[in-house]
Amino acid sequence: MKRTTRGLGLVAVLGALALGVAACGGGGAGNGGPGGTLKVVGSSDVDHLDTASGYTLVSVLLTRQYARTLFNVKGADRFADATRIQADVATELPTTGNGGISADARTYTIKLRTGVRWNTPAPREVTAADFVRGIKRLCNPAQPSGGIGYYTATIEGMDAFCAGFRKVGATDAAAVAAYQNGHQIAGLRAKDDKTLVVRLKRPAGDFTNIMGLQFSAAAPAEYDRYLPDSPDYRRHTISDGPYQITAYTPNKSYQLARNPSWRQDTDPLRAQNPGRIQITMGQDSPDVVQQQMELGTADLSWDQPVPTSRIPGLRSNPNFKIQDGSTNNPYLDFNTLSPNNGRALAKPAVRQAIEYAIDKAALVQIYGGPRVSTVLNQVIPPGSVGHEEFNLYATPGNSGDPAKCRRLLAAAGHPNGLTLQFPYRTNSNHPKVAQSVQANLRACGITANLTPDTNGNFYGKTLVNPADAEQGKWDIAAPGWIPDWYGNNGRTNIVPLFDGRTYGPNSTDYGGYNNPAVNALIDQALQAKNLGEAAKIWANADRLIMQDAAIVPFQNQRYPIFHSSRVKNALYLPTSQAFDLNQVKLS
Repeated sequence: MKRTTRGLGLVAVLGALALGVAACGGGGAGNGGPGGTLKVVGSSDVDHLDTASGYTLVSVLLTRQYARTLFNVKGADRFADATRIQADVATELPTTGNGGISADARTYTIKLRTGVRWNTPAPREVTAADFVRGIKRLCNPAQPSGGIGYYTATIEGMDAFCAGFRKVGATDAAAVAAYQNGHQIAGLRAKDDKTLVVRLKRPAGDFTNIMGLQFSAAAPAEYDRYLPDSPDYRRHTISDGPYQITAYTPNKSYQLARNPSWRQDTDPLRAQNPGRIQITMGQDSPDVVQQQMELGTADLSWDQPVPTSRIPGLRSNPNFKIQDGSTNNPYLDFNTLSPNNGRALAKPAVRQAIEYAIDKAALVQIYGGPRVSTVLNQVIPPGSVGHEEFNLYATPGNSGDPAKCRRLLAAAGHPNGLTLQFPYRTNSNHPKVAQSVQANLRACGITANLTPDTNGNFYGKTLVNPADAEQGKWDIAAPGWIPDWYGNNGRTNIVPLFDGRTYGPNSTDYGGYNNPAVNALIDQALQAKNLGEAAKIWANADRLIMQDAAIVPFQNQRYPIFHSSRVKNALYLPTSQAFDLNQVKLS
């Protein structure tokens, strides 16, 4: 899971009604009125605030508070409970037994709850047409979704709709809205206000997971007035969740207040426990964020992990946990489109040489050692469908083999090494990772020029502009990947990163990797008759991707997480590596 229009001043949104809620005073923990103020502190802004295009851990966490989907997960103490897909705005999970899935497993009929309302000046019901609008917005030409491949691969007519949408002017909000409203997706329709019907190209056992992603959130008609994720859009976010954004200063802060239109009896997955949620950004030091939580001046981290040096001393602290996960995070990605070094990174032999350069054991130590992180040598991590242990580029102790890297690099036609442009994120452990990789590459005869970048800009701009990739503005980068869902998740570890047919603006196939043989395996896996058959095909795709050396996997992480002593009812969301903000109770 990865990935903003910047430059706004302080933004007050939602009109007098919302501002009145935000201004409520009174007692309670943290002086936030009843429920108190939950204080969240961290480094960077979201990549995109719009649910159509946001694709980072923090954007998913933030939009969850004010944007609802048909299906979703609920924060929980146990990993298995926190990854189980459940009904959200839908009344129930569709099955063949309840009539929600047709006999050929291609038509989904989804009923919506009554009482889910937008917080417009005159609150109104969320309808099936709002979900149609939300999905149509995914391939808008202004800020298209990085997850669009999930939808074009499953929903009948989605690819044709998107092909036409790409021809619309990306700076004309009226033209964007006109195309969106004047063209239909063959397999998507609102039968009535409370019934959504979706026709699939072929059966997809993970379709409820796809419809549980934030990309699938309902979108109110008011969003047609603005370009997706534009400053105007960000000034006018509308909520059907428990909270609403009442103030926003880009790269500095968000303030969320309770949404008075939300009702607990319509939302089985969220709560409205804090009176307010205050998110403060700009703090790049994990140590400072950790200190603030221990002192009680902050309650939760926004995007900073527990500092590695603090982990041993916190193991008996009741406010500290190491949570389970299945991740490829971070990993080294190659820009195969870069013209630099005579298009060296387009050559599999060059990428294969670099596989031997990386000291993965050192990277594991940066993240807290083997109790927290383990070396990963393939794309699909343990705990995800299709994982099979193999290592095509073994080195002693997983510590790298710079001599072999040099030999292979010379054999590939680069005896004098390479010079690579390497943007890196300034938050969390990423500076240490970048420095470690830089040193590894230097030992291999490769110069890596480091450029600092914020997390939001890294995912929202630096890596996702095809023109920049083709101009060689970056050569290598170290993004991370958290599966978009768990359980039946073979699709989510392969398609977004390696299906070259999805490459374009905001794609998570950052470096434009494209192998028709891998694409063919993807199609086979998605049409497999059962999960066991699909797992074998996903594993074959993994092996082929690694033969191509499309990336250098680093590690599979568990996630150390801490909260202040004020925090009670901290329920974990593995797909955001965070506690669900709306569930927290403050003492």
